[in-house]
Amino acid sequence: QVQLVESGGGSVQAGGSLRLSCAASRSISSINAMGWYRQAPGKQRELVAQISSGGSRDYADSVKGRFAISRDTVKNTVYLQMNSLKPEDTAVYYCKATIWRAVVARDDYWGQGTQVTVSS
Repeated sequence: QVQLVESGGGSVQAGGSLRLSCAASRSISSINAMGWYRQAPGKQRELVAQISSGGSRDYADSVKGRFAISRDTVKNTVYLQMNSLKPEDTAVYYCKATIWRAVVARDDYWGQGTQVTVSS
C-alpha cells in the first residue's frame, strides 16, 4: 500500500550532523503517522521520533534537543535532522509508516534502513 525509500545515512565524527530522508510512494497526508526507528547491533529496535498526519511530534528522551523530525507534503518526504551526534547514535535507522484501518487495526510499513555511524 506504501513503499518507503530511505537515504542520507553515512559516517560522521562526534558532534557532526546528518539529515535522513524517507520518500513515500503516496501522499503522506494520507498516512496516519510516520516515524524513525533505529537498531544497533545486539540491541532491540527503538523509536527515535515520530510525526502524525496532524503534525504532532514525539521524540525519544535520548535525542530530545538534538534531533528534529519534519515533513514535506509536496515531496511526500519525511526528514530526520540529526545534530550533535554521539557514538551511541550509531545504528541502522528505519523509516516506518502507519495506516489505521479501524480503531484497533493498523498496517505498518518499513523502509530498508540506512546506516549511521558516529566515530569518536
